[in-house]
Amino acid sequence: MNETVLTALQYYGAGAATLAALVVSLNLGRRITGWAFVLFVTSSAALILWGFLAQDSEGIGWQNVALLVINAVGVWRYLFSRHKPQD
Repeated sequence: MNETVLTALQYYGAGAATLAALVVSLNLGRRITGWAFVLFVTSSAALILWGFLAQDSEGIGWQNVALLVINAVGVWRYLFSRHKPQD
């Protein structure tokens, strides 16, 4: 795999996760938090690719498989579910 692509996946994944975590921590409302979870999903997807394509990075890949599921639940809960969250 091209090292430039791997580096881009790695740094996009890290940067997107950091930005998404900041947005979630700011508690800017249900819709914005939902879009932060969408950003988390793209981060997880990038880090899954990087984890399984880069040498000796499978642990990050597997971790992000689990995080992808968790983040997808966040997308569902904040953007699609009609259930109101409890305080």
